[in-house]
Amino acid sequence: MEEEQSFSDICGGRLALQRRYYSPSCREFCVSSPRLSLRSLTVVTCTVWLVAYGLFTLCENSMILSAAIFVTLLGLLGYLHFVKIDQETLLIIDSLGIQMTSSYASGKESTTFIEMGKVKDVIINEAIYMQKVIYYLCILLKDPVEPNEISQVVPVFQNAKPRLDCLIEVYRSCQEILAHQKATSTSP
Repeated sequence: MEEEQSFSDICGGRLALQRRYYSPSCREFCVSSPRLSLRSLTVVTCTVWLVAYGLFTLCENSMILSAAIFVTLLGLLGYLHFVKIDQETLLIIDSLGIQMTSSYASGKESTTFIEMGKVKDVIINEAIYMQKVIYYLCILLKDPVEPNEISQVVPVFQNAKPRLDCLIEVYRSCQEILAHQKATSTSP
């Protein structure tokens, strides 16, 4: 079963949350941000090239135009490959673990997997960001030496930064799966 719902990020931008329910013990959440705007790309490119043309007319050096084109193309490729994340996915399977995937605009994907035995809990935490309080979902990892302690906090949906209403949807489902996992691991 798949559902899609619209939410906002902390700056008021549009986000889409897709929920996929594979079974009672396996769910996937995809937070998608809007794609790169052709209008903003055109404005930035034209601005850089107009400045370069202005410098060319002053200096009469064609290397300025060549450098502007080269820098613009390299900057765009670098932005698409290393910065612009289109989609962040959280896949949680109670018997296996949690997988977080970030899909970049260039098609590159970055994946992190956390074994369920290392997961202590999934919580919503708060932080101060740009003079306001924001909320974020994070995974608490057990300390390997002291199982009742927390060794690491792993934030989820770092790039999308969804608002609290979206995080609550994901949090509730994660807690259901964690409760299911604890119930099946303690029963004989």
